[in-house]
Amino acid sequence: MTTVLIVDDQPMQRFGFRMLLESQDDMEVVGEAGNGSEAVRMAAELHPDVALMDIRMPGLDGIEATRRIVAAGDRTRVLILTTFDLDEYAYAGLRAGASGFLIKDALPEELLAGIRAVATGDAVVAPSLTRRLLDAFADHLPTRTGEESDLSRDPRLAALTDREREILTVIGQGWTNAEIAGRLHLAESTVKTHVGRILSKTGARDRVQAVILAYDTKLVSPE
Repeated sequence: MTTVLIVDDQPMQRFGFRMLLESQDDMEVVGEAGNGSEAVRMAAELHPDVALMDIRMPGLDGIEATRRIVAAGDRTRVLILTTFDLDEYAYAGLRAGASGFLIKDALPEELLAGIRAVATGDAVVAPSLTRRLLDAFADHLPTRTGEESDLSRDPRLAALTDREREILTVIGQGWTNAEIAGRLHLAESTVKTHVGRILSKTGARDRVQAVILAYDTKLVSPE
């Protein structure tokens, strides 16, 4: 059973989400919050698997609420609902620790699949969209010079094997597990094992955060 906290300042939006989620045998809505402050408090009290997070809300917005929920170190993962004509929010959400993004007018089956994916530690956004977001996001990353450019000195990468670093690089380029398996001549189960080890060794919460890591450490650069 996947437990979900719905966070949105519009009661009708929350009602619609609740009706959809409660129609599923494997999902349970454990609470609703109308702003970011309520979301942080309720996430700490209820420990939901997923917080379905709006961005624009009165008081504490969804970005700061995401940052505080993630910083608390609990199991709750955040799925942000956004519109892609507001990319700056998407970039801020990535930095805050969001596990994925969906457009508010996504189809019901896309929303449900997204929640399930986030609950299991996967990314929600399509690889092509991840690349689009991160290409723009990476323009704002600081440039590394001198010794800092030596990737082996980055503690987040030091524990990775050569194969794991290779796979992290192509994750950053937006490859799916199936694409990695096909192009590197590996079994898909082997790729999943490598991805799991990469997340564990680097401390990345999920695939989206692994993409950020690849950009942060300059394994991947924007085209």
